[in-house]
Amino acid sequence: MTFRKALLMLTCLVSAVLVAQDAKVAPQAKVTEVLSKELTNLPGKEGLMLTVEYPPGSSDPIHRHNAHAFVYLLEGSIVMQVRGGKETTLTPGQTFYEGPDDVHVIGRNASQTKPAKFVVLLVKDKGAPAVIPAK
Repeated sequence: MTFRKALLMLTCLVSAVLVAQDAKVAPQAKVTEVLSKELTNLPGKEGLMLTVEYPPGSSDPIHRHNAHAFVYLLEGSIVMQVRGGKETTLTPGQTFYEGPDDVHVIGRNASQTKPAKFVVLLVKDKGAPAVIPAK
């Protein structure tokens, strides 16, 4: 094998490895519904409580809720930010709020090695989706 062929093969191999690494998808969050309750004193509204578990390295796409969203971190550490707001890193016991008009631009596990878990309480229109993709 000539040096030129060996170099070409090595270049192809490195390119294939880099493409494969780019194709890796971050682990997805596990979302579990804990409670859904019609809010009879707020006609047309409901409360939805969820737990969210971020595996290490997990992140969310940009989204919104069209709801009041109250976040309480149980374990690990997460990074949150709404468009126009300050990036915030939460540790256990800390909270985060998103309003109905906010666009959630950063939501991710702050750790590449440890999971994170939090509770979300949404006050939203009855039957409306909990998460809406945004740009």
